[in-house]
Amino acid sequence: MFKKAVEAKSHQRLSGADRKKLRRTVRNRLPLLTDELLDAILPPKVEITLSKFQNRVIVYSIEGGCPMFFDIDGRGTEIFPTVFALWEAPEMLPSFMLKGGEVSRYIIGGADLMFPGILIPPQGYPSFSAGEIWAVKVPGNLAPIAVGCTTMSSEEARKAGLRGKALRITHYYRDFLWESAEGHYVPNAGFMEDVVMEDPSYLAPGSGEDILDTSASTGNEEDESALETASTSAADAKNDAEVHVVGSMNELYLVDDVCATETNTDKQITLSPEEVDTLLDQCLLQALHTTLKEKDLPIPGSTLWANHVLPCRPSGLTLDIKKSSHKKLSKWLQSKASGGMISVKEDKHKKEIVLISVNRSHPDYKSFKPEKKKAEVSESPGERSTAQAQSEKGLEIIEVYKSSIHNSAIFASVGEDKGNLYTASEATDVVFKYIEKENLVKPTNKSMVVLDPILCDALFKGAIKKGSAYPSEIHKKDVGSTFVGRMQPNHVVMRGGGEPVVRKGAVKPVQIMTERRQGNKKVTKVTGMETFLIDPDSFGSELQKKFACSTSVGELPGKKGYEVLIQGGVIDNLARYMVEHYGVPKRYIEVLDKTRK
Repeated sequence: MFKKAVEAKSHQRLSGADRKKLRRTVRNRLPLLTDELLDAILPPKVEITLSKFQNRVIVYSIEGGCPMFFDIDGRGTEIFPTVFALWEAPEMLPSFMLKGGEVSRYIIGGADLMFPGILIPPQGYPSFSAGEIWAVKVPGNLAPIAVGCTTMSSEEARKAGLRGKALRITHYYRDFLWESAEGHYVPNAGFMEDVVMEDPSYLAPGSGEDILDTSASTGNEEDESALETASTSAADAKNDAEVHVVGSMNELYLVDDVCATETNTDKQITLSPEEVDTLLDQCLLQALHTTLKEKDLPIPGSTLWANHVLPCRPSGLTLDIKKSSHKKLSKWLQSKASGGMISVKEDKHKKEIVLISVNRSHPDYKSFKPEKKKAEVSESPGERSTAQAQSEKGLEIIEVYKSSIHNSAIFASVGEDKGNLYTASEATDVVFKYIEKENLVKPTNKSMVVLDPILCDALFKGAIKKGSAYPSEIHKKDVGSTFVGRMQPNHVVMRGGGEPVVRKGAVKPVQIMTERRQGNKKVTKVTGMETFLIDPDSFGSELQKKFACSTSVGELPGKKGYEVLIQGGVIDNLARYMVEHYGVPKRYIEVLDKTRK
């Protein structure tokens, strides 16, 4: 779920009614979670931030703190606690114990949990159903390292001989959701590092993805009998399981792990309100110089805080507005506005303060020198080789644009080369650079842009019907898309780190079509694979072996490319194969099955 970095599309605070709804949803989803534990995870009086990600996942976080819950489908039916919430209250979920700490290396690498990798308790496996939420722990540590949902019931597991996938991991220690909470606390950090040891016997031959124990086959009969015993007394098994009630993250330290305790204590730095005020001002100035652009204005205060101010704080420090002298985000921004560096106003409908504009000629702004972010720590050789192997096979498509006769004057005015290729974001920066240069932002409404003759022609010349009046202003959020839409589309294709290929026009999708021929036989046609640097001849030979059928390659009329013809109706398998093996994005594949009525 969070193996790859995904950016949040939006952030917003939950209202009081939404906070109550979240608490009800979590209680219904997690039966073992009591009101006391829920108050420890989501204190009643703290602000909760909702972040929507591009993969439709919704993350609920304590404002200025850690993410506590995430919703996979955004409907509340598949909501999970994060490892941060589990560190606060490990007893909220039943848990599987790994056979050894060495197995955790693969769990925190993104692998799902297999039955042979689970330590069988003396009383046997507890009873469970498919789709239940379970945590994963390592021996000797109360802090769970992963969370997921069961793929089958205990009865189905017994029939399968205790083999196969037990838990589909949705979130784990060190994934990108965990990494997104900068300054996060790690319970018993030294122990968590020590338990990660390599043991190849837990990997299936040729798999590398799921955890298997090759020696488990000899103990299947014992495992099955243990599971049968447990299924008859499921309630007793859960009651007899070792449960430790933990009030807070700080109580998760192990007594004998003195070094880890001292290390984490040293990292917890307490700042005075005056020091927090200074840190807030530095983070704001850093954000205004580096990440906050004119095209982002106006911007809600909560979005400014989550997307710009918090990411600019020093690593290892927690930035909490409540520990400052201002106590509230709105009061802090209003104090900055009274100094003349920014201008703000209150949105009466959303009851939230909004940053309208930035005075970039203010002495504090001009005297501040932004820090350059240090390069990330280099990856380990194993991680680097894996990433390199993926990039060699991977496909990269970049949609770029070139200036047209409509907007070439904009590029010339700001000193940009109109013959270069620009991404959509780079082209948007160009038009906003022109807007800033000509001071076209409407003084009475900072979200609107006044159209001068050059900008009006660039955006609307030839697009307005005869007899209709040209607009005199446009909303900031529409400037970028309208400007890019008036440029000439191009695209760049690269495969396996090779030389990039630049082509004019938009990306033409692969077309896969199945139809019937004489004798009621099905054939599948594929065209457009050359766009994605796939050789038709080698592709046809590969499909012949893949689907065990005859294939042929022919040139399309008018020398418009080639067509690969496959005997049989393999339209679904072929589309899936092109996505998984060649990396062709799904949005660039068009499927048409003429055999279906």
